[in-house]
Amino acid sequence: MVTMLLTGCGAEQAIKKGDRYYALGEYYDASTQYRKAYSQTPAKEREQRGRVALKMAECYRRINYSQKAIAAYNNAIRYKQTDSLTYLHLAQQLMKNGSYKEAAKYFQMVIDSLPQDNSQLSIFSSKLAKTGLRAAQQAPEWKKQGSAYTVKREHLFDSRRADYSPMLAGEENNQLFFTSTRNQAKGDEFSGITGTKNADIFVSQKDEKGKWQRPEVIDSELNSDYDEGACCFSPDGRTMYLTQCRSDASFPRYATIMTSNRSDAAWSKATELVVTRDTLSAYAHPAVSPDGDWLYFTSNMPGGMGGYDIWRIRLTSNGLGGVENVGAPINTPGDELFPTFRPNGDLYFSSDGHEGMGGLDIYYVESEKIKEITAEANATLSTLNSTLIQHPGYPLNSQGDDFGMTFEGLLNKGFFSSNRGDGKGWDHIYSFYNPEIVQTVKGWVYEQDGYELPQAQVYMVGNDGTNMKLSVKGDGSFTQQIKPGVDYVFLGTCKGFLNHQEQLRVEPVTESEEYVLQFPLASITAPVLIENIFYDFDKATLRPESTAALDKLVTLLGENPNVTIELSAHCDYKGSAEYNKVLAQRRAESVVEYLTAHGVASDRLKPVGYGKEKPKTVRRKLTEKYPFLKEGDVLTEEFIKTLNEEQQEQCNQLNRRTEFIVLRTTYGLFPKK
Repeated sequence: MVTMLLTGCGAEQAIKKGDRYYALGEYYDASTQYRKAYSQTPAKEREQRGRVALKMAECYRRINYSQKAIAAYNNAIRYKQTDSLTYLHLAQQLMKNGSYKEAAKYFQMVIDSLPQDNSQLSIFSSKLAKTGLRAAQQAPEWKKQGSAYTVKREHLFDSRRADYSPMLAGEENNQLFFTSTRNQAKGDEFSGITGTKNADIFVSQKDEKGKWQRPEVIDSELNSDYDEGACCFSPDGRTMYLTQCRSDASFPRYATIMTSNRSDAAWSKATELVVTRDTLSAYAHPAVSPDGDWLYFTSNMPGGMGGYDIWRIRLTSNGLGGVENVGAPINTPGDELFPTFRPNGDLYFSSDGHEGMGGLDIYYVESEKIKEITAEANATLSTLNSTLIQHPGYPLNSQGDDFGMTFEGLLNKGFFSSNRGDGKGWDHIYSFYNPEIVQTVKGWVYEQDGYELPQAQVYMVGNDGTNMKLSVKGDGSFTQQIKPGVDYVFLGTCKGFLNHQEQLRVEPVTESEEYVLQFPLASITAPVLIENIFYDFDKATLRPESTAALDKLVTLLGENPNVTIELSAHCDYKGSAEYNKVLAQRRAESVVEYLTAHGVASDRLKPVGYGKEKPKTVRRKLTEKYPFLKEGDVLTEEFIKTLNEEQQEQCNQLNRRTEFIVLRTTYGLFPKK
């Protein structure tokens, strides 16, 4: 009798402890207490065992212990201690276990047993059960049909804990950031939520041969003793958005969105991004749209459609705009999580509220459909065409949780995370590839005779109605998807430089193809070398091989019709100053004559022959080709004669040049009067 009393007291204490942990969201610690209470509750106390089994099941469900959750739910049902959600949650766990027929049975039981009232719980549960039933009936066929995707588990990134939410970064996608609870994470404590260490952000780098290296924890103040993970980056790669969950012994942990800035190669300590003043809701899984205008994220704040929804907020130079729920059909009564963008603007996300194969499945909305959806953000699910939501099928999706996509450029390839086939519910990183035909254009914007221009912008206009403004990366490049059968015009612009235009006709192809365009921008403030201008020896006659360079100059002046230039010719120091100046003047005039003969107005051109009066000043880019020169060197006769014979001739060739400088940028803008 005494033993039974002690056992009963121990069970009650364990239940109370479990309830406290559960209220704080520490489901792993709560499950440990409930399991202890269950084992200490005599078998004849069926009601008590049933209640504890149900509490245990809820904990296991939340920490992805699907097998244990199924067993615990079945015990709760056996002891007749169920509520209106028990069968629904059991059916969802059976889906994650691939037990589709049994799941369908329980979904049907939910539909049959729900009260016919208008309570929000009944409406949401009914919708989820009906969606789940259709999914359970279709999932075997989806798996049988398969898709063009190939999927591979990437063991290099594996640990004995959870590894998830990969995100590619770097100019050449040569960095892979991801979240991990492995033992190398910072801090010494173990999470009461998961039973593992708090998550940190890790990174893997590609070596010179393009091979991924073993991941390492980010060695900066970015990671803390709290949970950090699920990161993304601004289009310029200089700002990281991430999720952080702080520990508190007295209150539940709510996820918040943080930002970190990159200085050189180091990431700063994260600071909170205040999305709203609501401190009782979670804000997680940030994703920045490719144009940098919107921050998408997940939240359970009031005003949603049930569970966690996907929301968005505008990013402006003056701070954050207003918060919007992206609405139906993206959001459902279930959970919508982990939004991310393909570089072409398609929005990917994971959900357990749409018809799927079990757990979280990956879905996407094509970029041109996003505006159509968000414009109807307040509409109900039934009023919108749910076919706007695309399901990529098996094997990208599975019976487990599939989420956290990241794309390697514009091709349909990259990485994602999944806990498929893992008995403990740990997530792992997988690669994916879909050999769809993708046509892209890659452009490079740089200063003529100089370096890349990361502050440049490119305007893309197509005869299909395309009208886009493209930002460039830190290396001056941009990549954009293009469509077959369309004629495009690209205009490269940058403050302090002349515009440059390129045209592209895109023909249909049978395999993916990338077109490469160059945008050398001429400076408005510095002399611009006109390369490959040749004259007959000791004469001002232009040689035939000069026409290609001169035709480019005609085009440049046509693209910049408000510019006037000084066209100058220069000689080396050999010969008399007067002779060189006369020869240079005649050569400059020869170039001007060519330009006017090809349609350039003569009052936009000023020919000047400097002879040897203005020796070339060396710019940094030139030192890469001629290492014996330093930036700022002036190639005077005195300087050249200090060099060896070969170097002297190279400098004389540099001095023999034709250049132009911009005089005005307002030609034709105002009346001559």
